[in-house]
Amino acid sequence: MTFDPKLVVGPELLAQHGIGVVAPFDFALDRELWRWTPDDVSLFMTRLPYVPVPVTVEMATALSEQPIVRQATRDVLAPEPLAVAYACASGSFIRGAEGERTLTQTMLGAGAPAATTSSGALVESLRLLNARRIAVVTPYIDSVTSRLISFLAEHGIEVVASVGMGLLSHIWKVGYGEIVNAVSTVDRPDAEAVFISCTNVPTYDIIAPLEKMLNKPVLTANQVTMCSALRAMGRPAAGSDQWLVQLTRPTAA
Repeated sequence: MTFDPKLVVGPELLAQHGIGVVAPFDFALDRELWRWTPDDVSLFMTRLPYVPVPVTVEMATALSEQPIVRQATRDVLAPEPLAVAYACASGSFIRGAEGERTLTQTMLGAGAPAATTSSGALVESLRLLNARRIAVVTPYIDSVTSRLISFLAEHGIEVVASVGMGLLSHIWKVGYGEIVNAVSTVDRPDAEAVFISCTNVPTYDIIAPLEKMLNKPVLTANQVTMCSALRAMGRPAAGSDQWLVQLTRPTAA
């Protein structure tokens, strides 16, 4: 029997462009990241090595070690992504502004054509929104949340109110209701935006409703990471009902 290719009918295969994603070993929200990606963009995921400690300063510091970030970046380069994203908020702010810059340079040095980190993407997004005073919600214990506040201060961003949930593990199991309650508690009139930290906190479906309720931008770790990576490769993000996505446009065609 002879196979006739003309008998196979279906949609044209879209040319795919990729983003390499370097995620923590316990990252559980791959599908959430995909929700910001257009149909012609694929995510090439890899995980950082397991660290046998709870979500503390020690864990975040271990996840930002240059050798493992360098190797993880190289692991996602085979399918030729146009950008590489380090998708871990705490790992990218734990060593301060200089530590975040070092992470970005480590990825570029490993061969990434463009690189972003969750915390670097947050600063970039706040500048695009012209927001200098924000409220912050985190799932972390106080010592980790304090590092985020210090990191933002280095970039001239004031945290006017913050709340941490004090979680040491299983952050991805936090429900939307808990996050909405935390945001409602921490928001203040002088906060120009709200940021929900940690790429393991699910947020996609509540961003737009929270923005309507608060009448201000609500940024999340996964959102800023994906918007920054897509912008670096000249592509728009999905999620047009979200303030950041509406505002930002690609820098290249």
